[in-house]
Amino acid sequence: MMENKKSYILVTGASTGIGRCLAVNLSVNSNVILHGRNLERLQETKSLCSDDNEQLILSVDLVKVDEIEKNISDFIIENNIEITHYIHCAGFMKMIPLKMLTLDLINATFNTNVISAMIIAKTLTQRKINNISLKGIVFISSNISNFGAKAFSSYAASKGALDSLMRCLAVELAPRVRVNSVLPGAIQTAMTETVFQNKETSDRMMVAYPLGFGKPEDIFEMVNFLISDKSGWITGQQFTVDGGRTINISG
Repeated sequence: MMENKKSYILVTGASTGIGRCLAVNLSVNSNVILHGRNLERLQETKSLCSDDNEQLILSVDLVKVDEIEKNISDFIIENNIEITHYIHCAGFMKMIPLKMLTLDLINATFNTNVISAMIIAKTLTQRKINNISLKGIVFISSNISNFGAKAFSSYAASKGALDSLMRCLAVELAPRVRVNSVLPGAIQTAMTETVFQNKETSDRMMVAYPLGFGKPEDIFEMVNFLISDKSGWITGQQFTVDGGRTINISG
């Protein structure tokens, strides 16, 4: 007789911003693993989650990519759980001109945004660790992955790589696991606050957004759809949620 394990959704980057919003809203109907580096912020996220379901805290630094697989494997085994859905919301972004880029900054960006996603996906699809429990992956990318902007080369390149990874995994893991990306536009979060604090930049950006700036809840609605059975015939797709920014060529 097989032992019934509790099922969880893993949300990376759950300590703040979009990740926190996703975790809190998903906790209403699901058990959630809250991942992040800052234990205090993860505890804050947990305090906002629903009491109707369970939340576990996973504090792992995604920059240290050589430790990720063991840390997550041990976590799953020690807690005797299964992970059915994985949402990669952890992100690292610094607006840096090309001439000022350093190898450390490039590594931090790619490790957090894409390499860790690949390693986590690999770990969760290993039968000896997570059985065949994984059903869906959603990567939180960015609308910049298909476009260009000054001082965003490292960040945009990492998100472009993340979307390429998504498409390959969608083919490789089908039909058991569906894999998609959500590409937000300008969402007001802690990670983007430095952009919005500059009034000139903020005012210029606002003109380009037909529906104005977004809220983390806008991203949750798309993610919630993509992990539900309602999207059962959708995989390998980029879903842009950016208030119309990428179709506006007015100015």
